[in-house]
Amino acid sequence: MSLLEEKAVGVLAGSAVGDAIGGAVEGWTPEAIRERHGGWVTGIVGPWYEDWRTARPIAPYHKGDGHITDDTLMTHALVEVYDERRTHLDAYAVAESLVPKMLNGTRWVPELEADALLLQRVFLAEKWLVARLHYGHVDPREAGVGNIVNCGAAMYMAPVGIANAGDPEGAYAEALDVAGAHQSSYGREAAGVFAAVVAAAMAPGATPESAVEAGLRLAKDGTRRAVEAVAEAASGVTDWEEAIPVLRKAIEPYDLVGPNYRELSMDSRRPSRTKSIEELPVALGFVLVSEGDVRRAVLGGTNYGRDADSIASMAGAITGALQGAGGVPEEWVTDVAEASKTELLEPGRVMAGVAQDIRAADAERWARRNAALDGLTR
Repeated sequence: MSLLEEKAVGVLAGSAVGDAIGGAVEGWTPEAIRERHGGWVTGIVGPWYEDWRTARPIAPYHKGDGHITDDTLMTHALVEVYDERRTHLDAYAVAESLVPKMLNGTRWVPELEADALLLQRVFLAEKWLVARLHYGHVDPREAGVGNIVNCGAAMYMAPVGIANAGDPEGAYAEALDVAGAHQSSYGREAAGVFAAVVAAAMAPGATPESAVEAGLRLAKDGTRRAVEAVAEAASGVTDWEEAIPVLRKAIEPYDLVGPNYRELSMDSRRPSRTKSIEELPVALGFVLVSEGDVRRAVLGGTNYGRDADSIASMAGAITGALQGAGGVPEEWVTDVAEASKTELLEPGRVMAGVAQDIRAADAERWARRNAALDGLTR
């Protein structure tokens, strides 16, 4: 297996196990998590409510027990789009290829324990894609405007980072284009920065610090300030348990959701140039605190609570890029794949091949440009 494939598999396997483990405690506080599970969560645990079908009728999902959530389902759908197109993507690719995957054909949805449309599992902010692009025929480049601002686009941008491995600037630009069909404001910005950090972490010899710094160089507005604050708070901390309240305090000034995750503030999810989603900066904080270790990063993101599946998934993707497939705990990969009835290694192999095809096409494009510039500057 080439280093490219090792790292690509690490990204998507790390992302999936973080999603599955974090999903079991999504929405809860660290204190509630410890009380429910008799201490910190250290791996796959069962659902919060044993009667999960009726405990929250608006969201009757079987979270926990190693089940991936919509974060991974959307990530794998984007991998499928890359596999079909074998080129850089844009907002039109979302409208023409991703949205039909949400509407047509069923796939196994572990949380529903059934074959279902992808549309039937995703959150309202993702259903927006279908409403705006399929039914509303909105310009894909502008379709994200008006949606609630959250981590919905960022959560599935890891494949963009692999497609642009070693080129954080390219990943940032491509993710902003792709995410424009889905999000605006700091939700779209987070998608760009996350993809950039994954791309930087894919480079040979990358470190947690070099990957986060690459994202910070590109980040704008509140997202930049939030990442700076969290990175500073993470400095010198290597224990994920100790880091949880430290990172939460650092992100609070930029987080519009507010202290009670299930009772959103009035300003929550509205566009802003001074605020940030919580998930990405905190995930980057755990990448630093864990010193690039997948297990520690995922457990930190999980026990942080709140939007734990997305935080742990992003942290798992970046540390998976740093460590490669061998750095993702094998027992987690095996158990999550079995519980979710989902292949976790093949998507990374597919993206490694896509990245090679994109590289070849980019090389041809740059050769043409160089030839044109040579002719213009003689």
